[in-house]
Amino acid sequence: MLFHLPAVLQGGLSLQVVLVFLAAFLLIADYVKRRRPRDFPPGPVPLPFLGNILDIDLKKPHLAVQKLREKYGNIFSIQFGKKRFVVVNGLHLVKEALVHQGENFVDRPEFPLMHEIFGSFGLVSSNGLHWKQQRRFALSTLRNFGLGKKSLEERIQEESRYLMDAIEEEKGQPFDPHLQINNAVSNIICSITFGDRFEYHDSHFQKLLHLLDETIQLQASIWSQLYEAFPALMKRLPGPHQTIIKNWRQFKSFVRDIIEKHKEDRNPLEPRDFIDAYLNEMAKEDVASSFHDESLLHSTMDLFFAGTETTSTTLRWALLYMAIHPEIQARVQTEIDSVIGQSRQPVMDDRDRMPYSNAVVHEVQRISNIVPLNVPRMSTNDTTLAGFHLPKGTILIPNLTSVLFDSEEWETPNVFNPGHFLENGQFRNREAFMPFSTGKRACLGEQLARMELFLFFTALIQKFTFQAPKDVTLSLDFRVGITLSPQPYRICGFSR
Repeated sequence: MLFHLPAVLQGGLSLQVVLVFLAAFLLIADYVKRRRPRDFPPGPVPLPFLGNILDIDLKKPHLAVQKLREKYGNIFSIQFGKKRFVVVNGLHLVKEALVHQGENFVDRPEFPLMHEIFGSFGLVSSNGLHWKQQRRFALSTLRNFGLGKKSLEERIQEESRYLMDAIEEEKGQPFDPHLQINNAVSNIICSITFGDRFEYHDSHFQKLLHLLDETIQLQASIWSQLYEAFPALMKRLPGPHQTIIKNWRQFKSFVRDIIEKHKEDRNPLEPRDFIDAYLNEMAKEDVASSFHDESLLHSTMDLFFAGTETTSTTLRWALLYMAIHPEIQARVQTEIDSVIGQSRQPVMDDRDRMPYSNAVVHEVQRISNIVPLNVPRMSTNDTTLAGFHLPKGTILIPNLTSVLFDSEEWETPNVFNPGHFLENGQFRNREAFMPFSTGKRACLGEQLARMELFLFFTALIQKFTFQAPKDVTLSLDFRVGITLSPQPYRICGFSR
């Protein structure tokens, strides 16, 4: 209904009454628009316009979600701005959604800030046939360049030596291992994607790693969440959310420069890395339409970021836990000395003969819980989950925290306990161990990450004993970003 405001006021209604009426009208319209669909999962009552944003502590979102689970059960819904989310919890319901109904929840939702940066290209943000083609090509190419082969294992061993040399240079003095570990892990995926590694003193590359770390933290901030809820407004306002966009543009520029150099000096008959292989694919006459420059850029960025951040964060947690639990570190060292000794580096064939070290690596992954709420999915069809109706386009959050810390699955879920993965002295797999997610969208770099974690970790513990600096009590406090990472810390690495 349209009306002319001055005419209404002249008719006897005060401005105050009109404003109250408009406010009431907007609130009712918002309520009607946002009320839960029929047979939809329950959840906290959303505030007008804001939704449930005040129900989630952005510094500890996974813990806030756990509290909501206690109140509403293993499936519930929450809202942020205009978007409605369904959270699924517990091993059986997460598996039901991601594995048994994998085809129904295979897509990624579109978030305004991420879409501004990545569009719908690459390996993480794409959907449908585009995603299937990009993932299939990436897996095939990673295998061609060493995934699962001895050549890649030797590359990780070589990078381990560079990392140990860098730590040796600290001479047992307190240091923050963050950028050194980031650089080492990044060099593995860089050798596959870019065909090269970067020195630990390369100032340009160190700046890039700093930018990525800053961006990872900002993307969990209130500014980022406000952008997702109110994109049209936030796009025009200054703030840290603009820094996120600026940083990702710098990273895009870095990768674009490498791609352009590859175009200039590549030999189509001898592809050196992922970029060369992708350019060869683009040059085929019958190439699929999803293979173009933007997809190459974003697939390369996805591989670089995923191949750097998750594994390096897990290794930082690992060193922190070893320094806090010296008795566990000593037991790992005893097993290393017994199986490997000091005359050679660890190899993957050692893993089956080192059940305790393998259990420690798995327990670090479980308790560090670096992707606590997984990467969101979206329903591709109308479907039913746990008796509730989820319309097509419903955003799903598989709560991995609820699986990795489930008291029905783990004997001491809140305690760092390698025994979770041991039975009669032998390593045992656990169904509830899913730090890489599960189903069709599970981490495509899982095999690489497992190899890196075992080889880097055992090489470091073989060579060094990590301790807290004198008169310092180390903390397991975390900071929330794209991943759940330890607060910056300093440790001492003493040569054995």
